[in-house]
Amino acid sequence: MAGRRVAVKAIDWVSFAERIPANQRSMFNSLKTRSDAISAKLTSLPQSPAVIDWAFYRTTVARPGMVDEFEKKFKALQIPEAADTQTSAINAQEVESLSKLNNMTPFDQMTIEDLNDTFPETKLDKVKYPYWPHKPIADL
Repeated sequence: MAGRRVAVKAIDWVSFAERIPANQRSMFNSLKTRSDAISAKLTSLPQSPAVIDWAFYRTTVARPGMVDEFEKKFKALQIPEAADTQTSAINAQEVESLSKLNNMTPFDQMTIEDLNDTFPETKLDKVKYPYWPHKPIADL
């Protein structure tokens, strides 16, 4: 069953909870509750779907050949699994980010120029906004 393969990775909720700010604790609890409910639903499902008793339907359905036609179509049905196209891109982005963070100058040794080069979003635009805080009030 596809759902079983999806739920292989376990979430370390304790370490996740340590990183959640106090003002987002209710959203975290809601996420955990929802995740636990989905996980419980997945584990309650059988490993394989129930077997259809075609002989029973042949004796019950009045129209001859209808059950045979349904059985043939049911056995021919192939449901494709979704291809995982994002995991490799996410892993590559994670490796790139980690290598950038591991290779950067430590914060206590950085100059303001190093900080602006490493994190361009921290650079203040003193030409466009000549007065302090050197950025639009809406961005503060």
